[in-house]
Amino acid sequence: MNPSFDVVVPTLGRPSLGRLLEALAAAEGPWPGQVFVVVDGGDETIDPPPGIARQVTVLSGAGAGPAAARNVGWKASAADWIVFLDDDVVPNPGWSVRLEHDLVGLPPDMAASQGRVRVPLPADRRPTDWERNVKRLESALWITADMAIRRQALETVGGFDERFRRAFREDADLALRLFDAGWSLVQGSRETLHPVGPGQFLKSVRLQAGNADDALMETLHGPNWYERADAPRGRRSRHLGATAALALALLTRRKTAWVLWTALTAEFALRRILPGPRTADEVARMAVTSALIPPAAIWHYARGKVRARRLARPGAVLLDRDGTLVHDVPYNGEPDRVVPLEDARDALARLRAAGLPIAVVSNQSGIGRGLLSTEQVQAVNRRVEELLEPLGPWFVCPHAPDMGCACRKPRPGLVVAAAEALGVEPARCVVIGDVGADVQAALSAGARAILVPNGKTRPEEVASAPLVAPSLSAAVDLVLEAAR
Repeated sequence: MNPSFDVVVPTLGRPSLGRLLEALAAAEGPWPGQVFVVVDGGDETIDPPPGIARQVTVLSGAGAGPAAARNVGWKASAADWIVFLDDDVVPNPGWSVRLEHDLVGLPPDMAASQGRVRVPLPADRRPTDWERNVKRLESALWITADMAIRRQALETVGGFDERFRRAFREDADLALRLFDAGWSLVQGSRETLHPVGPGQFLKSVRLQAGNADDALMETLHGPNWYERADAPRGRRSRHLGATAALALALLTRRKTAWVLWTALTAEFALRRILPGPRTADEVARMAVTSALIPPAAIWHYARGKVRARRLARPGAVLLDRDGTLVHDVPYNGEPDRVVPLEDARDALARLRAAGLPIAVVSNQSGIGRGLLSTEQVQAVNRRVEELLEPLGPWFVCPHAPDMGCACRKPRPGLVVAAAEALGVEPARCVVIGDVGADVQAALSAGARAILVPNGKTRPEEVASAPLVAPSLSAAVDLVLEAAR
């Protein structure tokens, strides 16, 4: 049986939406069950082509950006797969046939299939800087211009992170959270056309607002997220140098500072001018915007750092039990064998003094394996609290690994449940644990994670963790620093 699929299109009501709907109506092969058009601002009057009108459902977004709009769309669907299309793309005539081919037979751990985006450029001249910028979409990984995502995968990680308010990096964030939750993504065979829209004079300057999302990505996924998402780091270090030279020149009026700024700006402008058509308009645009882009990029990055710090300020701390709070005794059902880690009492005292709510999230598969009773686990938990004082609510997964539950880490169930009980959004929770499953559960739920390795932590788990601390006390230092 072929999988069912719906299409979700977030839109601001741009004219290009009609072109997309016409392409869907004319496409050969299987049709989507529903096309959910989520209007996130602008004109909510949608006039779909007659051939597809009965399948188009118009939903209203909250004006919170494309990530939030996509969440509105997929949560309204009941299909096996959700195909996200941007409102400025045009699927090829054979798109539906190729989509079905891409989805049929995918293994159960495959979360998503990305369509191939093609950006047509003028054949009679060199492309402009703006056209070359759009052309880069052809080689970008995990963009949601055409991305089919398994419903189960979206449910596992909670969909798109609505803290990303622009159409930038929300797709990379979702991809990394899917990877952390154990899912895989694959390139499909279908093709989608992405025409180049008009490029206004200062559009490249306005696009520098995306640097704020880079700052948020660094906060959520660590400084190595660029490599993990195969995303270029760009010219931020050079932009910082040009901005510093300009500031020094304006403040001190030193000739050397002006010379340095001029040299850095000229190098940037030439890098953009030489591959292009070199018309008078294009050269003028490159000269002006090459001077404005560096300070704009640095301003938005700094602003994004401040915002990311505020958004990520911890509201609660969720702690693993074995190997994090107490020494790990496999399948321990004897309270007398509980031995806290040396720095656990002091670390917990500092969290309590800071007023941060605490909870424990612990896999106890010994219950599901028949090695322990629920009463034994509860007795051990009571002993932990006798030694370390009350720890807030406990959330325990009793299932064996092969039971397929939603609560066993690395799945996010325990983290989500603990956050709900504490009245805190998962995004404002920090999970501290000693193995990769703790990190993956946190990231899948949209929470932050700190790994505290011990002798049982695998090197690859340390390498992939966004934050690593040498001890529980050091992990609490990181939490309290972020809470200031």
